[in-house]
Parts: sequence; C-alpha cells; structure tokens
Amino acid sequence: MKLKIDRFVLSVIGVIGLAYLFPQWGLPDSNIPIDTISAIGISLIFFFYGLKLSPSKLKDGLKNWKLHLLVQTSTFFIFPLLVLLFRPLIQNGEQEIIWLAFFFLAALPSTVSSSVVMVSIAKGNIPAAIFNASISGIIGVVLTPLWMGLFVKNGQTDFNFTNIYVKLIVQIILPVLIGVTLQRFWGVYAQKYSKQLTLFDKSVILLIIYKSFARSFEGNIFETISITDLLLLFVAVLALFSALYLLTGFLAKKLKFNTEDRITAQFCGTKKSLVHGTVFAKIIFGNMSSIGIILLPLMLFHALQLLIISVLASKMGVKNQG
Repeated sequence: MKLKIDRFVLSVIGVIGLAYLFPQWGLPDSNIPIDTISAIGISLIFFFYGLKLSPSKLKDGLKNWKLHLLVQTSTFFIFPLLVLLFRPLIQNGEQEIIWLAFFFLAALPSTVSSSVVMVSIAKGNIPAAIFNASISGIIGVVLTPLWMGLFVKNGQTDFNFTNIYVKLIVQIILPVLIGVTLQRFWGVYAQKYSKQLTLFDKSVILLIIYKSFARSFEGNIFETISITDLLLLFVAVLALFSALYLLTGFLAKKLKFNTEDRITAQFCGTKKSLVHGTVFAKIIFGNMSSIGIILLPLMLFHALQLLIISVLASKMGVKNQG
C-alpha cells in the first residue's frame, strides 16, 4: 500500500522550518506587516463564514445549549480540575511554579480565530464554533482571575480589557454580521467557491502557525530550560491535550452529538488562547521573576494545539467532504 502524505501536513512542517530559519519575518517590528495581514485574513475568513450562514441556520445553531455547555465546561472547569488533581504531588517550590504554570494554562479561555477556522476546515458546526469561541474570551475575563486567585495571593484583576473587546467585535463579530446580512445576495458564490475559500482558510492558519513559532524561536523559550526538562514539559502538555480531546469526544458521544457538533466540541473545548494568556499573565503575576516559566507550558501548548488540530482538521475535512 502506498503511503499518502497530506500536503497540508507538509506545509505545516515547512512553515515551522521557515520560522526556525527566518524568525525575523514574524516579529512585531518586522518590515513585513504580518500582524496586519493575519488580522485582515482572519476578518475575511469570518466574512466568508457569514456569507455561508443563513440567519435561520445561525439562530438554530445558537440554540444548541448542550454543545455550548460542554465546550465551556471543558474549557473552564474540566481543564482546571484535571490539573488540580496533581497539586498533592508537589514537593518543593520549583514544582509549585511548574504546577502553577500548568494551572494557569488550564484556566485560560479558548482561542477565537483558529478554533473557528479549524472547525470550518473539518466541516464542523461553524455557527456554534463562532458563538463558543467568542463568548469564551468574555467568560475568561471573569473566571480566569477567579481560578488563579485561589493560588496567587497578590493577583490584581483591575486591568482594562477594552482593547480586547474592541478587537473581538471588529475582527470577528462585525465581519460575520456583515456576511450574514449579504448572504442572500452573495451566499451562492460562497458555496460555489467553497474549495477556494477552504484553501484560503488553510493559508491563514499556516500564517498563524509561522508567526507563533517564529516568536517562540526568536524569544529563545526553548533555551531557558534543559532539553530533558523541556521534553518532560512537552510530554505533559501533550498528555493534557490528549486527555481533554479524548474526554470531550467521549462526552459528546454520550450526549449523542452528531459529527458536526462533536468536531466543534473537541476543537473548541480543548484549545487555549496565547493572546489572552499573555495579557492575563501581566495582570495576575505582575513582575514575578518566574514569568517566563509560567508562560512556557502555554507557549508549548499553543504551538502543539495548532499543529495537532490543523492535521486532524485537514483529515476530517477530506473525510466529511460533501
């Protein structure tokens, strides 16, 4: 039997290699406005989503309360409680910091853009993904500091999140609403060129992956600890992700979700936001000397979730085509 290698998988590996060789292109001070390009790309993706959604389907999708409950429960309760189980194993201050870093990761909200893009590629429930990924960031503003407040004595929670909300509305919600409004005029074209739009989705994901890895490589986060410790952290992050992915899939099956809803539950309920994580880290941990270690599991998880979910989404998209 001839082994067929997914071209998107090769593309993901390629952009990671590119990020390692040329990380400077993905930095905020680069001459290439990669943040602007990705922001425009994400807004266009959500605009195209809106074109594919009829108002009636969007309304029906938002009524799926069981799916919404599973996604938010997985994100803000199952995730933290799973990490909380390991707290009794802590024996010293260094282990305390590592555990706190993982608990911080577990308490964060889900990503917005990449979650919905991945759900779209895998042919999942897009309206539900948009709703859950968007509302997750808002819920996280309240629940993440509350979770961390149980273990961080001097946390501060009076940060101004106005910029985050403005970005959420302008970059995500508004394009979707415009697309839905124009759906009756241009919706037929969105369906006609669905394959081309999927290719566009994947291109934006590759850009996000490149940017994430480029900034990780440039920040030398992989040099702050030994190779052995890094491997152990990587295994722990992989185990955490796998456990949540399998658990959400199991619960979705028990709740008798269809394929589209199961994909959305597993993709949205297992991801964590690097953007929110860096903001919350400043709020909760301030100028702690160990802030780099606190962010390390999140950086590893962020890169790993993009890599694994992008591969799974691509394969599911082909399987569920048509």
